[in-house]
Amino acid sequence: MPSPTLPAYDGACLSSLVPALLAGAGTRPDWVPAPAADARQVVLLVLDGLGWQQLEGRWELVPTLASMTGGPITSVAPTTTATALTSIAAGVAPALHGVVGYRVRVDGGPVGEEVLNVLRWTTPSGDARQRVPPATFSAAVPFAGRAVPVVSSSAFRGSGFSESHLRGGVDRSWHAPSGMAVEVGAALAAGERFVYAYYDAVDKVAHAAGLGAHYEAELRWTDRLVAELLGALPSGAALAVTADHGQVEVGSRARPIDRDLLEGVRMLSGEARFRWFHARPGAEAEVRDALVARYGDQAWVRTVDELDAEGWYGGPLGPVARARLGDVALVPWEPVGYLDPDDRKEVALVCRHGSLTPDEVLVPLLVAAG
Repeated sequence: MPSPTLPAYDGACLSSLVPALLAGAGTRPDWVPAPAADARQVVLLVLDGLGWQQLEGRWELVPTLASMTGGPITSVAPTTTATALTSIAAGVAPALHGVVGYRVRVDGGPVGEEVLNVLRWTTPSGDARQRVPPATFSAAVPFAGRAVPVVSSSAFRGSGFSESHLRGGVDRSWHAPSGMAVEVGAALAAGERFVYAYYDAVDKVAHAAGLGAHYEAELRWTDRLVAELLGALPSGAALAVTADHGQVEVGSRARPIDRDLLEGVRMLSGEARFRWFHARPGAEAEVRDALVARYGDQAWVRTVDELDAEGWYGGPLGPVARARLGDVALVPWEPVGYLDPDDRKEVALVCRHGSLTPDEVLVPLLVAAG
């Protein structure tokens, strides 16, 4: 059994990146690549889904990225967009901000407990913004309370998740990727010291088509986008490129969880590569033992207390974060996924993420100066 690749929460990790870049010229930690060490202005570009392991072996497709300085750092647990983007913006580990997964348990008021899809901000009952206010869902303040320009797609403007993890940011939305460099350049020209930019198409293509020809075509396009952003930098500015997580190609190896394993389970949350089982009262040990017997040759099986003790979330889980998780987690190291048999929307993804394998945990931190 391999060991999980635990995030380096005390160093080169996504949860430490924004505080390191906000620290100012000459005071940044030594794991920040040299071109950013003395930069007076920094742009942080997050390329959703671009893992370090997927870049290795494809450097010829991305000459701009290949010319930049840096290497891998770690994502957070789970390696999923909702948790990782919150960790980046908040500058703290998941245990501290509390957005501990893509689909988490919430108290639904009159409708009882439900599972919140954090990216869509919906539960089975519908739009959850009234019952689960986004502005107070994370316990941490984004960007240390600074009004940071946020250069992201207009499609995300006003969403529950944007309100949760980017609240207080200054909207500089783009309508097409060609507008990213325009917005970044304008923000820097206005004197902004730090700019946050986000692009999600690498992740979309990997989910839809895997790591083949379409993925490699998207890498080529994304590299041209990075070149455009570098061209928008004035002297004394630097561009730092990272990602929220990597990818594992799973395809048809994602299968519904066997129904007999759900007899002691009241609900499921999480996702296919970080699945939470919420046990019925008194059934936790039974659920854990059954999962070990069925899947122990391809996945880590941990109770929430075991994950907490091992430091997966970067610190002791508080009561709010703990209540959002299940009792037993099923986290594969093999390229497989465990689907909720009642959730048809999960079936169609080719690449997935969430687990703590190197393919999912290691992300780039590459920097170049203007």
